[in-house]
Amino acid sequence: MPLARRSLMEAAAARFGWRRAYGTTTQVDALLTEQTETAYTEAADHAALATAKNDDVLAVQPGVLDVRGRVLADVLYLEGVLTGARNRGLAPELIERLEDAVDHGHELTVLLADTVRTSAAIHAAS
Repeated sequence: MPLARRSLMEAAAARFGWRRAYGTTTQVDALLTEQTETAYTEAADHAALATAKNDDVLAVQPGVLDVRGRVLADVLYLEGVLTGARNRGLAPELIERLEDAVDHGHELTVLLADTVRTSAAIHAAS
């Protein structure tokens, strides 16, 4: 449901981080589509800003560090979700998907950390 069509209650709930569960794949797909469209709309602005701002190797660091911090916090949250799913004996397919998400999230944090280290190494070598 587009943001403009959401109820005031849903908008307020989203603002405070409260989320509702979606009971059908159609509802989930609609939300995922909306998230993707919003992200790609905002990506154009981010790309223009990043192009203007990231003019040397050290300028890249703060943004990458910020992203790594957010990803790491989210991955650790997902680990908690995974632990809860395991402890409650939820569906093995769900647990497997959560395990994959956690594993990939940790891989992403490693890649982002390597990116920051590389920027420092390149700067030190120059």
